[in-house]
Amino acid sequence: MSKFLKLIAGTTLASTLISAPAMAEKMGLGRAATPDEIAAWDIDVAPDGTGLPVGSGDVFTGEEVFAEHCAICHGDFAEGVDNWPKLAGGADTLDHEDPLKTVGSYWPYLSTTWDYVNRSMPFGAAQTMSTDDVYAIVAYILYSNDLVDDEFVLSNENFLDVEMPNASGFILDDRETSEAHFWKAEPCMTNCKDSVEITMRAAVLDVTPDEGGTEEAAAPAEEAAAAPASTEAADAAAPVEQAAIDPELMKKGEKVFKKCKACHQVGEGAKSKTGPILNGIVGASVGAVDGFKYSKPMKGLADSGATWTEEELAAFLAKPKKYLKGTKMSFAGLKKEDDIVAVTAYLKSFQN
Repeated sequence: MSKFLKLIAGTTLASTLISAPAMAEKMGLGRAATPDEIAAWDIDVAPDGTGLPVGSGDVFTGEEVFAEHCAICHGDFAEGVDNWPKLAGGADTLDHEDPLKTVGSYWPYLSTTWDYVNRSMPFGAAQTMSTDDVYAIVAYILYSNDLVDDEFVLSNENFLDVEMPNASGFILDDRETSEAHFWKAEPCMTNCKDSVEITMRAAVLDVTPDEGGTEEAAAPAEEAAAAPASTEAADAAAPVEQAAIDPELMKKGEKVFKKCKACHQVGEGAKSKTGPILNGIVGASVGAVDGFKYSKPMKGLADSGATWTEEELAAFLAKPKKYLKGTKMSFAGLKKEDDIVAVTAYLKSFQN
Protein backbone atom coordinates (compact mmCIF):
# COMPACT_ATOMS: atom_id res chain seq x y z
CA MET A 1 0.00 0.00 0.00
CA SER A 2 1.34 3.42 -0.93
CA LYS A 3 2.14 6.03 1.72
CA PHE A 4 -0.80 8.11 0.42
CA LEU A 5 -3.31 5.28 0.82
CA LYS A 6 -1.93 4.47 4.26
CA LEU A 7 -2.39 8.12 5.23
CA ILE A 8 -5.99 8.14 3.98
CA ALA A 9 -6.77 4.88 5.76
CA GLY A 10 -5.26 6.13 9.00
CA THR A 11 -7.21 9.40 8.83
CA THR A 12 -10.47 7.58 8.14
CA LEU A 13 -9.90 5.22 11.05
CA ALA A 14 -9.11 8.12 13.38
CA SER A 15 -12.27 9.97 12.28
CA THR A 16 -14.34 6.86 12.85
CA LEU A 17 -13.00 6.42 16.36
CA ILE A 18 -13.59 10.08 17.26
CA SER A 19 -17.21 10.14 16.02
CA ALA A 20 -18.15 6.64 17.05
CA PRO A 21 -21.86 6.37 17.89
CA ALA A 22 -22.65 6.50 21.59
CA MET A 23 -24.91 3.47 21.16
CA ALA A 24 -22.57 1.62 18.79
CA GLU A 25 -22.48 -1.42 21.07
CA LYS A 26 -26.26 -1.77 20.70
CA MET A 27 -27.58 -0.40 17.44
CA GLY A 28 -24.57 1.18 15.81
CA LEU A 29 -26.69 4.25 15.01
CA GLY A 30 -26.54 7.87 16.10
CA ARG A 31 -24.48 9.66 18.73
CA ALA A 32 -25.02 11.79 21.79
CA ALA A 33 -26.13 15.36 20.99
CA THR A 34 -23.56 18.06 21.67
CA PRO A 35 -24.32 20.89 24.14
CA ASP A 36 -24.60 23.36 21.22
CA GLU A 37 -27.09 21.13 19.42
CA ILE A 38 -29.20 20.81 22.56
CA ALA A 39 -29.09 24.58 23.12
CA ALA A 40 -30.37 25.18 19.58
CA TRP A 41 -33.51 23.17 20.37
CA ASP A 42 -33.92 24.19 24.00
CA ILE A 43 -35.67 27.53 23.39
CA ASP A 44 -38.98 27.03 25.18
CA VAL A 45 -40.21 29.58 27.72
CA ALA A 46 -42.17 28.40 30.77
CA PRO A 47 -45.00 30.33 32.49
CA ASP A 48 -42.66 31.20 35.36
CA GLY A 49 -40.25 32.87 32.93
CA THR A 50 -37.73 30.04 32.77
CA GLY A 51 -35.92 30.18 29.43
CA LEU A 52 -36.81 33.82 28.76
CA PRO A 53 -33.85 35.60 27.12
CA VAL A 54 -32.66 39.09 28.02
CA GLY A 55 -34.24 41.75 25.81
CA SER A 56 -37.01 44.33 25.42
CA GLY A 57 -39.39 45.83 22.88
CA ASP A 58 -41.96 48.66 22.88
CA VAL A 59 -45.44 48.90 21.38
CA PHE A 60 -44.53 51.32 18.59
CA THR A 61 -41.65 49.17 17.37
CA GLY A 62 -43.92 46.15 17.65
CA GLU A 63 -46.52 47.82 15.45
CA GLU A 64 -43.92 48.36 12.73
CA VAL A 65 -42.47 44.84 12.96
CA PHE A 66 -45.95 43.32 13.13
CA ALA A 67 -46.99 45.24 10.00
CA GLU A 68 -43.95 43.91 8.15
CA HIS A 69 -43.99 40.27 9.25
CA CYS A 70 -47.43 39.40 10.64
CA ALA A 71 -50.15 41.69 9.22
CA ILE A 72 -50.48 39.80 5.95
CA CYS A 73 -52.22 36.98 7.88
CA HIS A 74 -53.27 38.52 11.19
CA GLY A 75 -54.23 42.04 10.05
CA ASP A 76 -52.56 45.32 10.95
CA PHE A 77 -54.38 45.40 14.28
CA ALA A 78 -54.23 41.66 15.05
CA GLU A 79 -57.88 41.39 13.99
CA GLY A 80 -57.20 38.53 11.57
CA VAL A 81 -57.43 38.42 7.78
CA ASP A 82 -60.08 36.19 6.22
CA ASN A 83 -59.97 32.99 8.30
CA TRP A 84 -56.42 33.42 9.54
CA PRO A 85 -56.31 33.57 13.36
CA LYS A 86 -57.47 36.64 15.24
CA LEU A 87 -55.02 37.61 17.98
CA ALA A 88 -57.06 40.40 19.54
CA GLY A 89 -60.63 40.85 20.74
CA GLY A 90 -63.10 38.34 22.14
CA ALA A 91 -63.25 39.79 25.64
CA ASP A 92 -66.08 38.28 27.71
CA THR A 93 -67.09 35.83 24.94
CA LEU A 94 -65.84 32.55 26.44
CA ASP A 95 -69.30 31.78 27.82
CA HIS A 96 -70.93 32.36 24.42
CA GLU A 97 -72.03 29.64 22.03
CA ASP A 98 -69.35 30.77 19.58
CA PRO A 99 -66.53 32.25 21.71
CA LEU A 100 -63.67 34.20 20.17
CA LYS A 101 -60.47 32.74 21.59
CA THR A 102 -57.57 35.17 21.25
CA VAL A 103 -54.41 36.00 23.16
CA GLY A 104 -56.36 38.55 25.18
CA SER A 105 -59.54 36.58 25.82
CA TYR A 106 -58.29 33.01 26.19
CA TRP A 107 -54.54 32.43 26.60
CA PRO A 108 -53.66 32.12 30.29
CA TYR A 109 -49.90 32.70 30.07
CA LEU A 110 -47.97 35.38 28.21
CA SER A 111 -45.10 32.93 27.88
CA THR A 112 -47.21 30.94 25.40
CA THR A 113 -47.42 33.99 23.13
CA TRP A 114 -43.71 34.76 23.38
CA ASP A 115 -42.68 31.14 22.82
CA TYR A 116 -44.96 30.64 19.83
CA VAL A 117 -43.89 33.86 18.10
CA ASN A 118 -40.23 33.16 18.80
CA ARG A 119 -40.40 29.50 17.74
CA SER A 120 -42.75 29.54 14.76
CA MET A 121 -43.09 33.02 13.30
CA PRO A 122 -43.03 34.64 10.84
CA PHE A 123 -44.74 32.03 8.70
CA GLY A 124 -42.23 30.50 6.32
CA ALA A 125 -39.25 32.15 8.03
CA ALA A 126 -39.42 30.88 11.59
CA GLN A 127 -36.78 32.02 14.10
CA THR A 128 -35.40 34.76 11.86
CA MET A 129 -36.44 37.68 14.09
CA SER A 130 -34.28 39.16 16.82
CA THR A 131 -35.13 38.70 20.49
CA ASP A 132 -36.01 42.40 20.82
CA ASP A 133 -38.38 42.19 17.83
CA VAL A 134 -40.18 39.25 19.44
CA TYR A 135 -40.60 41.27 22.64
CA ALA A 136 -41.91 44.20 20.57
CA ILE A 137 -44.45 42.04 18.69
CA VAL A 138 -45.75 40.54 21.94
CA ALA A 139 -46.02 44.07 23.40
CA TYR A 140 -48.06 45.14 20.37
CA ILE A 141 -50.36 42.10 20.69
CA LEU A 142 -50.94 43.06 24.34
CA TYR A 143 -51.72 46.62 23.27
CA SER A 144 -54.12 45.38 20.59
CA ASN A 145 -56.02 43.59 23.36
CA ASP A 146 -56.16 46.77 25.50
CA LEU A 147 -53.98 45.14 28.16
CA VAL A 148 -51.21 47.77 28.11
CA ASP A 149 -50.92 51.41 27.03
CA ASP A 150 -49.17 52.66 23.90
CA GLU A 151 -45.98 53.57 25.77
CA PHE A 152 -45.51 50.11 27.26
CA VAL A 153 -42.13 48.40 26.95
CA LEU A 154 -42.04 44.63 27.49
CA SER A 155 -38.82 43.06 28.75
CA ASN A 156 -37.56 40.01 30.57
CA GLU A 157 -37.61 42.09 33.76
CA ASN A 158 -41.33 42.99 33.74
CA PHE A 159 -42.60 39.96 31.79
CA LEU A 160 -44.17 38.27 34.82
CA ASP A 161 -45.89 41.52 35.86
CA VAL A 162 -48.34 41.19 32.95
CA GLU A 163 -51.54 39.48 34.08
CA MET A 164 -53.57 37.72 31.41
CA PRO A 165 -57.38 38.05 31.77
CA ASN A 166 -58.00 34.30 31.55
CA ALA A 167 -55.13 33.22 33.82
CA SER A 168 -57.57 31.57 36.24
CA GLY A 169 -59.72 30.00 33.55
CA PHE A 170 -57.91 26.67 33.45
CA ILE A 171 -57.69 23.72 35.82
CA LEU A 172 -54.81 21.36 36.53
CA ASP A 173 -54.69 18.19 34.45
CA ASP A 174 -56.11 15.45 36.70
CA ARG A 175 -56.28 12.68 34.10
CA GLU A 176 -53.94 10.56 36.18
CA THR A 177 -56.82 10.26 38.63
CA SER A 178 -59.98 10.81 36.60
CA GLU A 179 -58.95 8.61 33.65
CA ALA A 180 -56.93 6.00 35.48
CA HIS A 181 -59.37 3.34 34.35
CA PHE A 182 -58.07 3.71 30.79
CA TRP A 183 -54.68 2.23 31.63
CA LYS A 184 -55.49 -0.43 34.21
CA ALA A 185 -53.78 -3.76 33.69
CA GLU A 186 -57.10 -5.49 33.02
CA PRO A 187 -59.33 -3.47 30.67
CA CYS A 188 -63.04 -3.39 31.32
CA MET A 189 -64.83 -5.74 28.92
CA THR A 190 -68.37 -5.61 30.35
CA ASN A 191 -71.48 -3.54 29.62
CA CYS A 192 -70.14 -2.55 26.19
CA LYS A 193 -72.49 -0.92 23.67
CA ASP A 194 -73.61 -3.00 20.72
CA SER A 195 -72.88 -0.16 18.28
CA VAL A 196 -71.42 3.32 18.16
CA GLU A 197 -73.62 6.14 16.89
CA ILE A 198 -72.70 9.72 16.04
CA THR A 199 -75.11 11.84 18.07
CA MET A 200 -73.65 15.32 17.49
CA ARG A 201 -71.51 17.12 14.96
CA ALA A 202 -69.25 20.13 15.31
CA ALA A 203 -71.33 23.27 14.92
CA VAL A 204 -68.43 25.62 14.14
CA LEU A 205 -65.66 24.61 11.77
CA ASP A 206 -64.49 28.08 10.71
CA VAL A 207 -60.82 27.35 11.30
CA THR A 208 -59.30 26.83 7.86
CA PRO A 209 -58.03 29.85 5.85
CA ASP A 210 -60.08 30.46 2.74
CA GLU A 211 -58.03 31.10 -0.38
CA GLY A 212 -61.08 32.48 -2.14
CA GLY A 213 -62.66 35.91 -1.96
CA THR A 214 -62.89 37.96 1.20
CA GLU A 215 -66.32 38.66 2.62
CA GLU A 216 -66.69 42.09 4.07
CA ALA A 217 -67.62 41.82 7.70
CA ALA A 218 -70.36 43.93 9.19
CA ALA A 219 -68.82 46.99 10.80
CA PRO A 220 -68.49 46.65 14.60
CA ALA A 221 -67.88 49.52 16.98
CA GLU A 222 -64.24 49.84 16.01
CA GLU A 223 -63.58 53.05 14.11
CA ALA A 224 -61.24 55.79 13.25
CA ALA A 225 -62.00 59.31 12.13
CA ALA A 226 -65.22 59.55 10.10
CA ALA A 227 -65.90 60.91 6.63
CA PRO A 228 -69.21 61.96 5.04
CA ALA A 229 -70.83 59.25 2.95
CA SER A 230 -73.53 61.43 1.41
CA THR A 231 -73.67 64.66 -0.57
CA GLU A 232 -75.62 66.33 2.26
CA ALA A 233 -72.92 65.46 4.80
CA ALA A 234 -70.22 66.65 2.44
CA ASP A 235 -71.98 69.96 1.90
CA ALA A 236 -72.29 70.43 5.64
CA ALA A 237 -68.60 69.86 6.18
CA ALA A 238 -66.20 72.76 6.30
CA PRO A 239 -64.84 73.55 2.82
CA VAL A 240 -61.31 72.35 2.16
CA GLU A 241 -59.12 74.35 -0.15
CA GLN A 242 -57.86 72.14 -2.94
CA ALA A 243 -54.22 72.80 -3.69
CA ALA A 244 -51.64 70.99 -5.71
CA ILE A 245 -50.18 68.12 -3.70
CA ASP A 246 -46.56 67.08 -4.00
CA PRO A 247 -46.51 63.79 -5.98
CA GLU A 248 -43.70 62.40 -3.83
CA LEU A 249 -45.64 63.25 -0.67
CA MET A 250 -48.71 61.55 -2.14
CA LYS A 251 -46.67 58.45 -2.94
CA LYS A 252 -45.34 58.30 0.60
CA GLY A 253 -48.84 58.88 1.99
CA GLU A 254 -50.21 55.97 -0.05
CA LYS A 255 -47.52 53.75 1.45
CA VAL A 256 -48.35 54.88 5.00
CA PHE A 257 -52.05 54.27 4.33
CA LYS A 258 -51.31 50.55 3.95
CA LYS A 259 -51.41 50.48 7.76
CA CYS A 260 -55.02 51.67 7.57
CA LYS A 261 -56.31 49.52 4.70
CA ALA A 262 -57.24 46.59 6.94
CA CYS A 263 -60.14 48.67 8.30
CA HIS A 264 -60.64 51.65 5.98
CA GLN A 265 -61.23 52.24 2.28
CA VAL A 266 -60.87 55.33 0.10
CA GLY A 267 -61.62 56.14 -3.50
CA GLU A 268 -64.43 55.28 -5.88
CA GLY A 269 -66.58 52.42 -4.66
CA ALA A 270 -65.16 52.56 -1.13
CA LYS A 271 -67.27 50.90 1.58
CA SER A 272 -67.16 50.96 5.36
CA LYS A 273 -65.50 47.90 6.87
CA THR A 274 -64.26 47.61 10.45
CA GLY A 275 -63.79 51.37 10.19
CA PRO A 276 -65.71 53.92 8.08
CA ILE A 277 -64.74 55.08 4.60
CA LEU A 278 -62.37 58.04 4.66
CA ASN A 279 -63.37 59.90 1.52
CA GLY A 280 -63.65 63.60 2.38
CA ILE A 281 -62.26 63.11 5.88
CA VAL A 282 -60.15 66.28 6.02
CA GLY A 283 -62.44 69.07 7.20
CA ALA A 284 -65.44 66.78 7.70
CA SER A 285 -67.62 66.61 10.79
CA VAL A 286 -66.75 63.82 13.20
CA GLY A 287 -68.93 60.70 12.93
CA ALA A 288 -70.66 61.66 9.68
CA VAL A 289 -70.70 58.38 7.75
CA ASP A 290 -74.30 57.26 7.36
CA GLY A 291 -75.01 53.74 8.59
CA PHE A 292 -71.70 53.24 10.38
CA LYS A 293 -71.91 52.14 14.01
CA TYR A 294 -69.64 54.41 16.05
CA SER A 295 -68.57 53.86 19.64
CA LYS A 296 -70.05 55.98 22.43
CA PRO A 297 -66.89 58.12 22.82
CA MET A 298 -66.88 58.89 19.09
CA LYS A 299 -70.60 59.69 19.15
CA GLY A 300 -69.98 62.03 22.05
CA LEU A 301 -67.23 63.78 20.11
CA ALA A 302 -69.56 64.07 17.13
CA ASP A 303 -72.34 65.53 19.28
CA SER A 304 -69.95 68.22 20.46
CA GLY A 305 -69.71 69.47 16.87
CA ALA A 306 -66.06 68.50 16.44
CA THR A 307 -64.47 68.66 12.99
CA TRP A 308 -61.55 66.77 11.55
CA THR A 309 -59.28 69.68 10.82
CA GLU A 310 -55.74 68.82 9.81
CA GLU A 311 -54.58 69.64 13.34
CA GLU A 312 -57.20 67.46 15.05
CA LEU A 313 -56.66 64.64 12.57
CA ALA A 314 -52.91 64.76 13.20
CA ALA A 315 -53.43 64.57 16.96
CA PHE A 316 -55.77 61.61 16.56
CA LEU A 317 -53.46 59.72 14.21
CA ALA A 318 -50.48 60.22 16.54
CA LYS A 319 -52.14 58.62 19.59
CA PRO A 320 -55.77 57.58 19.04
CA LYS A 321 -56.35 56.20 22.54
CA LYS A 322 -54.85 59.28 24.19
CA TYR A 323 -56.82 61.64 21.94
CA LEU A 324 -60.15 59.90 22.55
CA LYS A 325 -60.32 57.84 25.70
CA GLY A 326 -62.42 54.74 25.18
CA THR A 327 -62.04 54.54 21.41
CA LYS A 328 -62.04 50.98 20.18
CA MET A 329 -59.71 51.62 17.27
CA SER A 330 -56.85 49.17 17.87
CA PHE A 331 -54.04 51.22 16.40
CA ALA A 332 -50.96 52.42 18.26
CA GLY A 333 -50.72 55.54 16.12
CA LEU A 334 -48.21 56.96 13.68
CA LYS A 335 -44.92 57.60 15.43
CA LYS A 336 -43.37 59.85 12.80
CA GLU A 337 -44.75 63.33 12.13
CA ASP A 338 -43.68 63.04 8.48
CA ASP A 339 -45.90 59.97 8.10
CA ILE A 340 -48.88 61.89 9.48
CA VAL A 341 -48.29 64.77 7.05
CA ALA A 342 -47.94 62.32 4.16
CA VAL A 343 -51.06 60.28 4.88
CA THR A 344 -53.08 63.46 5.44
CA ALA A 345 -51.99 64.70 2.01
CA TYR A 346 -53.00 61.35 0.54
CA LEU A 347 -56.44 61.51 2.20
CA LYS A 348 -56.94 65.06 0.91
CA SER A 349 -56.76 63.70 -2.62
CA PHE A 350 -60.06 61.88 -1.94
CA GLN A 351 -62.08 64.95 -1.01
CA ASN A 352 -65.59 64.96 -2.46
